Parts: sequence; C-alpha cells; structure tokens
Amino acid sequence: MAPIREDEIVLPDEDLILDIELGEDLLKRNQELAEENRRRLREANVRTIDIMGSVGSGKTSLIEGLAEALKDKYRIGMIAGDVTTSIDAERVQRHGIKSIQVNTGKECHLDANLIRKAFTKFDLSQIDLLFIENVGNLICPIEFDLGADTRIVVVSVTEGEYMVLKHPMMFKGCGLLVINKADLAEVMGVDPDKLASQAREINPEIKVVKTCLREGMGLTEIIEALHL
Repeated sequence: MAPIREDEIVLPDEDLILDIELGEDLLKRNQELAEENRRRLREANVRTIDIMGSVGSGKTSLIEGLAEALKDKYRIGMIAGDVTTSIDAERVQRHGIKSIQVNTGKECHLDANLIRKAFTKFDLSQIDLLFIENVGNLICPIEFDLGADTRIVVVSVTEGEYMVLKHPMMFKGCGLLVINKADLAEVMGVDPDKLASQAREINPEIKVVKTCLREGMGLTEIIEALHL
C-alpha cells in the first residue's frame, strides 16, 4: 500500500474556521461555499458523490468496488475525510485512483471549505467522477452540504435495528441508502427490509440497495441506481 504523501493531505485552516465561527452563521457560510464548489465542479463536468455513514459501515469498500468497476469508463478521484490517518485514501489509491486525504482534527464531518481546499490538490479537468468519503458518523455530515451532486448513506446490519429510527435526518437528506453486510442480517437479528421500509417512511424518494460489499454483491445495482 503506497503511503499518502504530505502534499496529498489537507489540514483544517484554524484561522479561517475561527473567523467563520465568530463572525458568521456557520451553516449559512458553509452553504455559500458549497454552492461555489457545485458551480466549479459542474463547470469542470465532474460528477460528485458524497458518501456518508458510520465507521466500519463499508464506505471505503463501496468506493473501492465502484473504482474497480468504473475506472475504465471514468477518470476517478477521491477525497477521503477522517479525523486522523490516511488509511482509507491509501486503500483506494492502490486501485490507481487519485486520492486526497482531508484530516479534520477534532471535527466530526467534512465541510465545504475543506472540500474547496482539497480542490487545490486536483486538476479537475482530469477527473470525470469524484467520490467524497465523509467522516464516519450518522449525525454531523448531513448538516454540511459539500457541493456534491448526490449523497449516499451506507449502513451496516451490524449497527443494529434502530440506526434508521435514531438518525432520521441522515436518510431524509440522501438519494440512496446502501444496506451493507446483508449476509450477516440473520445472525445479527436485523431485517434489512425493515430498515429499508423505515428509510422510505422518512424519505419516500430514497433508493435502497442491499449489499455485501466485500463480496461485490449489490455493486451493479448501485451503479444502476446512480446512473453511472
């Protein structure tokens, strides 16, 4: 596994974060920056997908699977968000995908400003498809629009039967729900169809795909759902 170089790591700009927190409404400013990101990505014809979910749900495995399936069709890039380490970026980079690590320090989510900083590490004219792996949790990321075209949430049956009910806003704001580790559903006592039904009660428009990403199960359906 090739290590991520220092020039491929984005760190938070403490001064800018402090200015935003003290001088402006944080979410309003984030939305303004997200719209700037969205305009820039669309001008460059880059399709962008924000992938959210808890630690261990399968976000990186999903990106790895999509990268392998699509790398001959698209020029792919990845921005990996994590509190620390570059483990996930390195996992995806070994598939031949340009990967940038964003370490948030103490923050539990990516924000539009960090994504804007990450753009300085990319030549967007050389990318068709950009995956953003958000920091692992089911609460904070949904509040911060990054400028992506599509938002996905990945859950695992190992997280228990109440993760949808406990985190409704995450599912309300997403276009696709990936229910991963479906092969473990019986032993965990979790019904994936019930999770899907709960998500659709919150968001009738959400698409749902059941997967076992380590085995590649469900990848074709995800690609179809995303129109890739």
